[in-house]
Amino acid sequence: MRKAIILSVVLLLASAELLPAHAQLQELEQLILDIKKLSQFKSILSDMYKGYEILTNGYNAIRDISQGNFNMHKLFLDGLLTVSPEVKKYERIAEIISGEQTLISQYKASLIQFKNMNIFSSTEITYIESVYSNLVDRSLKNLDELLMVITDSQLRMNDAERINAIDHINADMQDKLEFLRNFNDKTGLMATQRQKELQETSTIKSLYGLPN
Repeated sequence: MRKAIILSVVLLLASAELLPAHAQLQELEQLILDIKKLSQFKSILSDMYKGYEILTNGYNAIRDISQGNFNMHKLFLDGLLTVSPEVKKYERIAEIISGEQTLISQYKASLIQFKNMNIFSSTEITYIESVYSNLVDRSLKNLDELLMVITDSQLRMNDAERINAIDHINADMQDKLEFLRNFNDKTGLMATQRQKELQETSTIKSLYGLPN
């Protein structure tokens, strides 16, 4: 009996000593796992940081390039706002201005002439005036367009585009002058025919003693 008690005590003491050793082993294993996880986490963080650096550097590079392109583009566009001396001295500009002056002087002279002939009715004179007024309004728009083309900071155009625009304006002005001359010729011919008819009628009346 005494031997059994002693054996039990010995076993109990042995168990008591083994329990802390087993617990420490578990803690050690958990510590090793924690270290591995920490190492993996550091590796992940390192990869994330490298990715962030690449992304940041790439963004900065793109931003710098884009900013540079924008500055170049803005410089180019601003340059297109400036009218070169060659364009301002283009001979077609003087032709357009001269055409406008000619149009106005010819329509005024013709209108006075048609009114003084006393051939046309008031309705016909009103119509003739409306034709002239419309023509002058459209020619003034040509001058407005010309002014925009040859004035700085109005339109973004290179020299070739400005020259081309001036050519079109000049062609349009010449068309208006041609129309005015044709209109005046036809109106003048009509007035001449009416005058001739009136003279013939007056002559016939005189021959037959009829009152005019």
